[in-house]
Amino acid sequence: MGKVTAVILAAGMGTRMKSELVKVLHPLLGRPMLAHVVETVRAAGVDRTVVVVGYQADQVRQAIQEPVEFVDQPEQLGTGHAVMQAEKLLTGFAGVVLVTYGDTPLYLPQTYRSLIERHVSSGAKATLLSTFVDDPTGYGRVVRDPGGGFREIIEQKDIASPEVESIREINTGTYCFDALSLLAALRGIRNDNRQGEYYLTDVLKSLKEQGERVQVEVLPDATEALGINDRKQLAQAEKILKRRVLDRLMESGVTIVDPDATYIHDSVKIGRDSVIYPFTSIEGETVIGEGCRIGPNARIVDSKLGNGVTVDASSIYESTVHDRASIGPHIFVPPGSEVREGKIIDRQW
Repeated sequence: MGKVTAVILAAGMGTRMKSELVKVLHPLLGRPMLAHVVETVRAAGVDRTVVVVGYQADQVRQAIQEPVEFVDQPEQLGTGHAVMQAEKLLTGFAGVVLVTYGDTPLYLPQTYRSLIERHVSSGAKATLLSTFVDDPTGYGRVVRDPGGGFREIIEQKDIASPEVESIREINTGTYCFDALSLLAALRGIRNDNRQGEYYLTDVLKSLKEQGERVQVEVLPDATEALGINDRKQLAQAEKILKRRVLDRLMESGVTIVDPDATYIHDSVKIGRDSVIYPFTSIEGETVIGEGCRIGPNARIVDSKLGNGVTVDASSIYESTVHDRASIGPHIFVPPGSEVREGKIIDRQW
């Protein structure tokens, strides 16, 4: 696959979130949404990750513990301008640049990996990831030439014809570029549009006009490209991510009695033949052994449970529970506790 650098755009405030907290730090399954994106590009095989920050830059730096590099975009003057801020870190790099957004946490690693591999194998200078949606309102439209190839992208605010308005193929905002071609094209783009912004999409248009190959890869599942702009979309993304976690656990031999009524972080590990009953929340770095019975109405946070443990309508925080212990109902196990092997706790701790 060659050397790949990811550039994640995460500088915007996210005004539609109606929050004092920058959008990319809003939590999904207990972690900032940006952390999900960083982890996914790393899992896709990216060698180096650059995050473009702006609003609440210091908080973003503190929140992301993964080994990434940060560059500042003090003024948000468009996506092209955002990538320009990474120019110093990309100078001399001759590999592939993957560009994506910090508010799109639903991509799977194989989606990024496939996009990169197809970009490399095609010899294209730029590859756009597109998808089809029923309602394209608000998205940039992918306009194709008579032969079905890429012609240009027209942003929603620049659409001037019903024909373009009706196009259902949209730009996801995720791309692969040849690094040298990207930097050269960025230096030539202008902001003579209605928004007065430097569009990254103009790089594609510029490369096309120079006779370079620009291709489009279509993402079959548009759900992966969902961007989070408000609290409703945040809840929608949380539901999708939660279901992926529960499906993975069930496929590994864990019984989830009612997935719709169960909440488990993706950092949690659970052994096979354990049963998770409804209205249970398991969070943080919790590890649960085999053959356990958890719930209903249980909450377990950052704790380690051995094999054969039973937890009935109780809460456990930052504690260790040894094999075959039984806790509940209606017990609170405070941080730092240790429940011995085989012990039965059936009254308030």
